[in-house]
Amino acid sequence: MKTLSIGIAGAGPAGLAVALLLSRQGHRVELLERFQEASPVGSGLMLQPTSLTVLDALNLLQPMMALGSRIDRLHGADAKSGRTVLDVRYDALAGGRFGLAVQRAALFGVLHDAVVAAGIPIRTGATLTAATTSGQKALLLDASGQEVGRYDLVIDATGARSTIAAGSATAPGVRELAYGAFWATLDSDGLAHDPNALTQRYDRAKVMIGILPAGRARAGDRDRVAFFWSVKVGDADAVKRAGLDGWKAGIRGYWPDCAPLLDQIDDWDQLTLARYAHRTMRPPASGRVVFIGDSAHSTSPQLGQGANMALIDAATLAHALSLTENIDAALAAYGRARRNHMALFQMLSLAFTPFYQSDSAALAWLRDRLVATIARMPPAPALLASIVSGTLIDPFAAAGLKECNWRAVRAQPVAESALAVPA
Repeated sequence: MKTLSIGIAGAGPAGLAVALLLSRQGHRVELLERFQEASPVGSGLMLQPTSLTVLDALNLLQPMMALGSRIDRLHGADAKSGRTVLDVRYDALAGGRFGLAVQRAALFGVLHDAVVAAGIPIRTGATLTAATTSGQKALLLDASGQEVGRYDLVIDATGARSTIAAGSATAPGVRELAYGAFWATLDSDGLAHDPNALTQRYDRAKVMIGILPAGRARAGDRDRVAFFWSVKVGDADAVKRAGLDGWKAGIRGYWPDCAPLLDQIDDWDQLTLARYAHRTMRPPASGRVVFIGDSAHSTSPQLGQGANMALIDAATLAHALSLTENIDAALAAYGRARRNHMALFQMLSLAFTPFYQSDSAALAWLRDRLVATIARMPPAPALLASIVSGTLIDPFAAAGLKECNWRAVRAQPVAESALAVPA
């Protein structure tokens, strides 16, 4: 591919990663961010072998490992009976895979520091509402329709509620999901928890409470946990009006071990209400505008694949652009390469969600009894582990990647010096 001028809308993980990948291929890249200062949004997340492999290709795996918490197991139990409802172990698969729980601030910081070190320009305070193709160029426009930038290619990485994607000729409707979650990042002092597990408690499908060890935001910080509580978005204001003390009392009734976390919450402002939506751009390109991450495919967080799919998108797009000098052919190849993997995990996420976040007592009963029993019978443990890992369909070949040797990664000691940004 000849050297391209590329404008990337959005300086989140997807935008930062694709900027690094394309800059290293020799393209002229500019990031545009609507906030006056690029910063992370959200609490904690799970990096799976998919996104960890992309970070390894960027020489950023060790810095990320130095901040995150290795996760070996996902465990969920009924809050009243204590019955195990969910038990997914990465060691059900060969190869030593694992997840890495991180604070969003840590992922952002590692990628952002690398972007700054690479000298990639970030234009902040850029209000972007649309992108269009004019001849062989892609134009980014502001709310008044004025041109903000003109490029050979525009990449939209602005997220699930992208106005750029919404205005695309191929844009589908957005399906807002009924359930969201309150999130907070809190200290783990006095908390009895498994430091290598995502742990959850359920009451049918209407209540889901979770604790995710989330590591550190930066070197020198203390380890923290991400705490979340599932809530119907339409009920969130009523929950707040009922009072913080009543909300805390309800959680303590379900899961007394959460008390050290709840004691840190004195105001609703400490909690972020996350809202989720489902949308799929098919194809994920229109003219000289291409979509990655949640701009291309947003869904429920039940499988925790959002950031992971975004980084795989970034690697696959960069790989497609490296194989041909024809931009249109490269964008078409990107769409084909991501179609099956993206569709499968969106379908699985939507299928699993009602079992954990819905008003259905029947689905929760099936989950607790039938599904939980089947999940313990081979080959179900390995199947569940491959779903959680994001590798039920191999995404690596289409992205030009080779999956890490996870046993070697586990064996390699991670020191504070790993946080240095690679040259």
